[in-house]
Amino acid sequence: MLSFILRRLLLLLPVLLLVSIISFSLFCLAPGDPAEILLTGPMGTADPATVQEFRHKAGFDDPPQIQYLRWLSRAVRGDLGYSYITGEKVLDEILHSFRSTLRLALASLVISFMISVPIGIMSAVKRESMFDCLGMALALLGVSVPNFWLAYLLIIAFALRLDILPVAGYGSNGDFEHLILPALTLGISAAAITSRVMRASMLEALSQDYILAARARGLHERSVVLGHALRNALLPVITVVGLNFTYLLNGSPVVETIFAWPGIGNLMTYSIYDRDYPVILGCMLFLAVLFLALNLLVDICYYYLNPRLRHEAEH
Repeated sequence: MLSFILRRLLLLLPVLLLVSIISFSLFCLAPGDPAEILLTGPMGTADPATVQEFRHKAGFDDPPQIQYLRWLSRAVRGDLGYSYITGEKVLDEILHSFRSTLRLALASLVISFMISVPIGIMSAVKRESMFDCLGMALALLGVSVPNFWLAYLLIIAFALRLDILPVAGYGSNGDFEHLILPALTLGISAAAITSRVMRASMLEALSQDYILAARARGLHERSVVLGHALRNALLPVITVVGLNFTYLLNGSPVVETIFAWPGIGNLMTYSIYDRDYPVILGCMLFLAVLFLALNLLVDICYYYLNPRLRHEAEH
């Protein structure tokens, strides 16, 4: 098991290095002078001496490769620099925002799982029935509807018409009623994809010979479906759930901005508006590490659930 994890980690390191190079290159290729843009006042003028001093202090005078190596050497030590706008440590801002995103992602994932797994199982068991057609039609609708449109529909229905939930905001400390609408928006979208994968995987599992053998032994249909077919059908679903969770943890900038949820997606959005480059680069690197770590976790889950992978790893 340890060798399996070490091999995966060795494969992740060059990917992470490539992500850091691409991210920093995009920063260098962005139009305009960062120092002049950041120091331009309300009247549209920037003092040349102040701009030159800031450029020298921030290291913008150095060649791009020197800037990258200096930034990378600090990043591997956990130092992502300071925000140009707030003056706070970038890592502290990211972790503070990530706590809000993590709470939203977990709530969305629970909603997605509660919707998608029962619909996928029932659609497979009652194949080509009215329930199956309705479930897959709703899944197709959920995939097709953009998040921002679904968010506004939920706001109109539950906040404006019924007046039972707040329109947006975080509340005093991420109150539950403020969490419901953004979690529903992200959860419904994720459930639409997961339910289709759950149905297809369940249909394949129900057609296997061991299911016929279980039924021939006289096992109850519920035991056959939930005890035998479901465990094997969950393998592809785990991959989709892992990818959905990664997407949710990345923070949907559109949804977080609409609902004024102070997550990492919202942080990136406003950092881009403000040209706060240390925060942008820090967020991109942090999310890349998070994405790779969650992919590794999914691989480990696969390793435990799929005996064939364990056999291949041991031999």
